[in-house]
Amino acid sequence: MPRTSERGGPQTRARISEVATRLFLDRGFDPVTVAEVAREAGVSSVTVFKHFPRKEDLLLDRTVDAVDLLRAAVRDRAPGVDVLASLREATLRLLDTRHALSGVADGSVPFFRTVGASPALIARAREIAAELQQTLTDELDRDPAFEGDATLLAAFLIAGYGTVLVRTARRLTEGEPSTAVVDDHRAGVERLFHALRDGVISARY
Repeated sequence: MPRTSERGGPQTRARISEVATRLFLDRGFDPVTVAEVAREAGVSSVTVFKHFPRKEDLLLDRTVDAVDLLRAAVRDRAPGVDVLASLREATLRLLDTRHALSGVADGSVPFFRTVGASPALIARAREIAAELQQTLTDELDRDPAFEGDATLLAAFLIAGYGTVLVRTARRLTEGEPSTAVVDDHRAGVERLFHALRDGVISARY
């Protein structure tokens, strides 16, 4: 296969991610090597690692999107809108648009099955959750309008949203009707934010 330009920036990254995702979903994560991904994408293994420092990040490649979403929800909210309302709006927008981070996007079931079958991907997903928790903590600590416990809110939000996602993933992979699962997913998100407002936000330390 002819090599594509290895200086394509976002286009090269997108191509590598597309190829890797197809191979992983077809054959499973562990059997596919980075060298195979590179060959199929028409780049070198060095280029793959330039864009994705870890093999796991070839499939779990939405971390940057999640970081940007959290930062924007804190930094770019409208005047008079508190942090929790902004985070809730951003989370529900993911659901309404069936964004990949929502857990209910088209094609989510093969992704969930691939992740669930790989201890390496499960471990990396937990690391990413910890990274996102730290990101949100840092953003809240910098926000002069936020008066609650930043560490506690970030921990509860990330863990709570992860719990909703895992439950949704399990039900979808078990073949439950997607409409009912999506409705329950929304209800779970709403319960999470109600609990956060009644508990963490109302507390002062």
